[in-house]
Amino acid sequence: MTGYVIPRLPVSAGALLWDGEGRLLVLHPTYKSGWTLPGGQVEADGETPWEGCRREVAEETGLDVVAGRLVCVDFLRPRPPRDDGWERPGGLRLLFDCGVVPSEAAASVVLQADELDDHRWADPGEVDGLLSGPLRRRVRRTLGAGLSGPGTAGPGTLYLEDGRPVAGVGWAGSMPSAARKRSGASDMG
Repeated sequence: MTGYVIPRLPVSAGALLWDGEGRLLVLHPTYKSGWTLPGGQVEADGETPWEGCRREVAEETGLDVVAGRLVCVDFLRPRPPRDDGWERPGGLRLLFDCGVVPSEAAASVVLQADELDDHRWADPGEVDGLLSGPLRRRVRRTLGAGLSGPGTAGPGTLYLEDGRPVAGVGWAGSMPSAARKRSGASDMG
């Protein structure tokens, strides 16, 4: 079949990093308003989402993430470019809970100067007011489901679309019935 192009989907991976006091690491980027989490785009050269998460955390904060657990998958639909030309191609956004950062490492965050100008360890209750849009919804839903945070082992991975739950899709422990007869389908036999 000629002319068929396999669709490509941008993927980014972010890290939920906690300090010993139960606060979440948030970063202030220089290239957009608001705060964000450590993480970024997965490279198209075959880098895995976990490798991308680890690389981005190291580049942005100087921290070496050695363990993580996938806690959220969020599909973002493509949207038209912003007035300033910023592309919004949609894609998959993954969140890994990377656990508690030892106090010595938490006190020695080194920011990537060309992309970040500040960081802070924020209480979960204040994170909602710092993050924006789908990222805020993604983190809110993940924390609200008990899938991330110090001392949580969480029951699974949350699936969202545009930062919102999807009817009929749950996480382990909240799964609806697996299947039902399709409307209009006839019985065979």
